[in-house]
Parts: sequence; C-alpha cells; structure tokens
Amino acid sequence: MIRTFSLQSAAALALATALLSAPAAAQDAPIPAAEEDRGDGPITTSQDIVVLGSVGYRNRSDEAEPVLSYDSEFFQRFEPLTAGDALKRVPSVTFLSDVIESDGARLRGLPPGYTQILINGERVPGNNDDRSFFMDRIPAELIDRVEIVRSSSARRTGDAVAGTINIQLRNGYELDGGYVRAGGLYYDDKELEPSFGAVYGGAVGPGRLLVGVNVQGRHNPKKKYSLRYGDSPENNPDYATDDFDNREDQSDVRDGKDYSANASYEIDGETTDFRVSGFYVRTDRTETERSFEYVDATANTGPLPDGALSSDNSNINNIDQENYSIDAKLSHRWSLGETTLRVGFARFDDKQREGENQIEFSDEGDDPAFEQAFTNTDVTDKEFTVKLDHEFELGNDIQLVVGGLYQNKKRRQSIFEAEAEAEFPGKEATYDQFVDSPDDLFTPYPADAFEAADGGVNRIKERRLDGFALLQGKSGGLTWEAGVRYETTKLDITDFTEAAEVPTQSNKYEKLLPSASIKFDLTSRDRITASVARTNRRPDFNFISPAKLDEEVADNDLQGNPQLNPETAWGVDLGYERRIGNRGIVGINAFYRDVKDLIELTNTGLPGSEDDPDGDRTFIYTPLNVGDGKVWGIEFDMSTDLGFVGLPNTGIFGNVSWLDSEITDFAGKRRFNSQSDYVYNIGFIQDLPKWGVAFGATHRKQGAAFDRVIGEEVRTTYGGDLEIFVEKRFGKKFTIRAVGSNLLNGAKREAFNKFDNLEDQAARNFDEYELESEKAGPVFQLIARYAF
Repeated sequence: MIRTFSLQSAAALALATALLSAPAAAQDAPIPAAEEDRGDGPITTSQDIVVLGSVGYRNRSDEAEPVLSYDSEFFQRFEPLTAGDALKRVPSVTFLSDVIESDGARLRGLPPGYTQILINGERVPGNNDDRSFFMDRIPAELIDRVEIVRSSSARRTGDAVAGTINIQLRNGYELDGGYVRAGGLYYDDKELEPSFGAVYGGAVGPGRLLVGVNVQGRHNPKKKYSLRYGDSPENNPDYATDDFDNREDQSDVRDGKDYSANASYEIDGETTDFRVSGFYVRTDRTETERSFEYVDATANTGPLPDGALSSDNSNINNIDQENYSIDAKLSHRWSLGETTLRVGFARFDDKQREGENQIEFSDEGDDPAFEQAFTNTDVTDKEFTVKLDHEFELGNDIQLVVGGLYQNKKRRQSIFEAEAEAEFPGKEATYDQFVDSPDDLFTPYPADAFEAADGGVNRIKERRLDGFALLQGKSGGLTWEAGVRYETTKLDITDFTEAAEVPTQSNKYEKLLPSASIKFDLTSRDRITASVARTNRRPDFNFISPAKLDEEVADNDLQGNPQLNPETAWGVDLGYERRIGNRGIVGINAFYRDVKDLIELTNTGLPGSEDDPDGDRTFIYTPLNVGDGKVWGIEFDMSTDLGFVGLPNTGIFGNVSWLDSEITDFAGKRRFNSQSDYVYNIGFIQDLPKWGVAFGATHRKQGAAFDRVIGEEVRTTYGGDLEIFVEKRFGKKFTIRAVGSNLLNGAKREAFNKFDNLEDQAARNFDEYELESEKAGPVFQLIARYAF
C-alpha cells in the first residue's frame, strides 16, 4: 500500500508539474498532407531516432482499409522490450499472459488464433497449437512501426477474424547513419540484466543497406499463492470455500536471453525495385518453479506427520527457440502496369526439456515418496511462400490488382515422456538433513525409459493455393477498395504414435472471401471509414491430429478430427476520426463479427478409457463444426498535443475498448473464452525543450476474463500497470532514459472450478475449487542511446 500510494502521488505530481511548466500559447500548425508509407518517404537520420524531436502520435493512413499506424517514436520513450510490450499501448489488444509478460496478443480480446500476425506484411509460423505467434519473440528495437488492420483485404490471406497486426521492421530507406543502445534492467529480486542494440543504415553500391543486432536479458521473478478446496457437500453454483484441502506457495522465475538480428538491402530503380530482407531471433530461457504444498491454510512448518508440509516440488524447463525469416521482393513497372514477385521462407524451432521432481509426505509417518518425470518437446514449423501480383491502371485513378499465393507448410512435433518412482534414501533420515531440493534426488533415465506421448509425434503438411482480384481507386475525398479472394487448402496429417487408429488422414477445403472498404474525407480534418469482409480461422493443430488422447478432457478422452473445417466470420467495421491540431487524432470505431462453424467439443457417446458402467461414466469427445457466435465492441483512441489550449509540448494519448461476445456451448451462453470486457491505456508525455528533458507516464488495465471448457471454469483478473519515464538529451546525438514499469506490483488472480466430468459440471458437484494469486515487483531500466 505504501509503495502504491507514493507512486500514484508521484505520477499526479509529475502531471501537475507538466501542465504548469508548459509554454502558455500555441496555434494550430498547417495540416500536413496525409502520411505515406515511410519506406517511400524521406530518409530518417539516426539522430532523429536517438533524440526525438517531438511527441509521437498515431499516423493516418491513406489506404482504403481501416489501419491504425504507430511509429516507433510512439513507444520508444517507455522502452518496451518486445513487440508484445509495445502493443500494450494500442487499442483493443489484451493479453492473458503471466504478470509483466506480453506474449499471445488477443485483438478484440479474442484468443490469439483469431488474430493474423505479420512481419513486414508476411505471415510467420509459431510453435503454438492454435497457429498463433508469440509477440515476445520480436525485440522492440527491431520495430519501425506497428499497424493494426481492423478489417481484411483480398490482397492478404483471410486468417484474420479479429483483425491483423503487422510489425514493420526497419529498412535501409528509412535510416541514414547508425546508433548504439546500451543499458540494464533491475528487477525486484535484485537481478540485473543487460540490454544492448546497434543499428546502421546507409548507401552501399547501387542501393541501401540496413543491419541491426540486439541482445536482451529477460527476467521475471514471480510469487504464486494458491488455496484449494475439496468436494462440496451441497450443490452450490457459487461454491463457498468451506472445505479446505491444501495451500501451495510457489516461486516462479523465468530467466533468459534473447539474441536477434535483422538486415535488408534495397535497390530502387527507374522501372525495377529489388529488396531482400530477413530477421533472426534466438531465445535461451529457463523457467524454474519451486512449490511447497501445505495441509494448513497458514502454517509453514516441516513435513508431515508432525508439520504441515505435504509435498515439495521442483519443476525446471529449459527452452531453446529459434525463428527466422528470409524474404525477397522484385517489382517491375512496364507498359501494362506493375508486376511484383515475392518469395519467402520462414522457420520456427522450439526445443524444450522439462523435468519435474517431487517428494510427498504422509500423515501416517511413512517414508517420503519420491517421483520424477521428464518431457522432451521438439517442434519444427517451416513455410515456403511465393506471391505474384500485377496492378493494371484502368484510368480515372482506378487500378485492378490480380494475384495469387502458393504456400507449402510442414510442421513436425515430437513429445517423449519418462517418469519413475523411487524410495526416499535413508529410512532414518529426515527431509531437512538430506535434501535442499527434490532435484538432489534425481537419477538419470535409461535410454529406453522415454516413450512417445499419445498423439505427441505427428507431422502436418499444408499446401495452399490462393487467387485474388480487387479494384481500388480514388475520387475526390473518397478512397475505396473491393475484391474477392479464393483460398484452397489441402492437408495431410500423420500421427506416428500407437494411439492413432488411422495414422494418416487428409482433408481439403475452399473458401470464398469477399471484402470491401471505403474511406471518405468529409473535410480536411474529418474522415469516415467503413468496411465489410469475410474471414476464417483454421483449426488448432491438436484438434486435427488423428490420435485419441486419454483423459485429455477432464477424465474423458479426446479423439482428434482431421476433417474439421475452418471457422468463418462476416465482419463489419464503421469508424470516424478527426484530426486535432497539427498531428493529433481522435477516433471511434464500432465492429461486429458473425462467426459460423465454431469448433466445439462434442460427446460421441462412446465410453472413455476410464469408464465405469457401475460408477463414474467417462466418454470420448471429438471437435466438430457445430457452433455459432457473435462478437462486437466499440473502440476509442486519441493521441494529440495540447497546442490548441496553449500547451504544444504536452502530449496526451489514450484508448479504451468495450468488448463483448456471445457463444452457446455445452452449458449455455457465455462470452468467447478469455475475452476481457474492457481494456484501456492512458498517458501523457511532457517535453521541456529548453532543458533537453522529457518525462511521462502511462497506466493500463484490462477487465476480467472467463473461460469455460469441459471439466474446468476459470475467471481471471489483472491489476493495473503503471509506467513512468524520465529522459535527458545531450546535444543531437546522445540520450539517457530511465524507466520504471509494473510500479503497482501487478497481480494476476484466477479462480478455478474443476469437475471430474460433464455431468458433475452441470450439477455443480466440484472436484476442486482453487484460488490462485500471482504477483511480480517493479522493473527499472536505465538506457542510453548514441547516434553516429
């Protein structure tokens, strides 16, 4: 409480100081022309990146699609570590990550698989079953700008029910010169992590080259606290916590390094342009959990039977991930228009080695029991893509664009497991005498101890062939686009484990995806946007595997279904935005999605592996396209200086989104799983040019989210997140910036309802009720940048 109060008071004092110290008068500057893609505009010097000349704001886009564009200057002063950290400041993006982490971006609050993630306009593979790409894989230092594409276009793949997030990396035509970035991060547990980056761009031969490298220390120390309650004697939907079972105290430390590099070389000729670019990111990470379980709600005495400790668990996961992308683009302008060929290859490798060792004590005084388990997980995802399109000029500022895409995706997953039980060494020994950690008792597994997990060794081959055509044009204040995309997909899914009754199965489907967008300038300041599009979402990889997984759905089995089709959605967006002053913008947007063919788990009626006809019944569940849903919301955003009230060096920004949805599942109506009901971010930046100083703060919070699957229900809430920065500039080449984040000691709280089967879930007969709280302390950064 003391820390929270003092930091909030400091933020309020900083804001008051900013308002009182700012210059007293300013007039609106002339309205600039609408912003163009910076790759076609003037080259930015390295000094402009290191020493920011003004507060960064959202850009306007002249394309017909509803696009929100944020240059790196909008994020930079708060020194985000990753693309996920940067996205915390844009509208309608939520996360359901651990505290102070931002991995799976949830646009409009929907699960990550509903959002299309692009790097330089191209899809990238990820290691997740829902096909999503974790945004904390991309260091923020590589980013030139972030684009939020609210609707869809025929020129891109239609995997964008919620929308598209496009991360544009820096390129050679956007930077002249270089800079270095160095500093460190200090964490609540007194850990210090390094941060270093260097970028250079300049003319080389007939073109321009950009290269960048980045090394980032990552650390996240968290404390977790859980209270669990057992069977309830009465059917109570709210389940009063009156039957205590156990308490768990856990430390969870995630430590690692990210190594990244990007490069691009571009030649812009009179009729022919050429670009080759690529990026590489490697993550070395160790996740260390130590858990102590007690049979008393407050005591932390020694082991049973005399104490309250019932188990001691150690879980260590070593993660090694690599992802890279190489992309080449050739454009040629000739008498019939402009032809563009793009060839790309992307690969993601994920290797995880997870070990768990546990000691259990009994209240009968028996010898402690020791169990150990180990899991080896390897995922390799490769995509080869060729895109060809041609633009015809039809006259009257109207163009016809036609093109196609070929993509060959291969994904291989391998999961092997081993487990063993052993006697605790020394019958007369006590726990405290012999063991600092359960890891001390670990013994290596023989080679033949590892067995493939059910459904855990599989291969997916996915081949896509798409074609599209669209018309686009401008007339006065109207910019418009209308097109259609035809997507075809062929799948071959092979399961190499014994659990698969049919090892290899195939599927294919076709989707017709129309889209249209308009942008109309009512005045030089006021603009209306509208769009309609049909999109789809492809099934999760674990749902299309042909294997049967025992006890995967509570105590029930899961039978994969390779014949699943994508979910489809018709969506509408309608927005209005107004320019304020020179660069400020305020906007509001309403959206609606009508989702069909939702994938839901369905009871086959067949008995499961744990079925007892005379007792508890279990069944085999399989995913089918049987559901419908709808999603809607309102999004408001603003970023502007206060020049119109005489404060040109004060910038304010903020956004708030109200999100809602409805879906009918096995238990009735609910929201889409994990959709927060709101998210907002507000902040300010005060620049003091006379002293070369700037400071600012931002506060973010998202609403509660609810999940319901067969056998489990979860409600998740987050506390607020406060960040503050102070910056000092020295001349035109050097800047030092101090940043404090997670200053409110962010907390994540979850309430779990757990059931043995669907019948118990409907009757509210609980197997377990759990309350879990996770907290992390503040993080402080000191970063210096120098331009050369």
